[in-house]
Amino acid sequence: MPLNLQQVHHIAIICSNYERSKQFYTELLGLTIIQEIYRENRDSYKLDLALNGNYIIELFSFPDPPKRVSKPEAIGLRHLAFAVSDIAKEVQYLEQLRIAVEPIRIDELTNKKFTFFQDPDGLPLEIYEI
Repeated sequence: MPLNLQQVHHIAIICSNYERSKQFYTELLGLTIIQEIYRENRDSYKLDLALNGNYIIELFSFPDPPKRVSKPEAIGLRHLAFAVSDIAKEVQYLEQLRIAVEPIRIDELTNKKFTFFQDPDGLPLEIYEI
């Protein structure tokens, strides 16, 4: 019998520069801060972030974390995707902030538009038009 999963609780992200990533996820992506904790014994911050009132991301800082292998794509988390209603508008916003965005593509299975960009540590982020 399978587990009785109800929903995704959160996504954990480890960043290399806490202040830069905090600004990116809150000011640029618009996530709201639920709580911010400094864990002195680990020399680490833990920032809980929400999207539309739903707890979604734990942003961690650690001293000297190893680099994430991304290209070629490695086993593990491939990307984090966010739903948007107007992908062209969101791409324009990102480009105004000088964030590199891949060309918009069409999902061959759903005929929906999507594209990718990266957070400050190169984590691939997707916006997907619904």
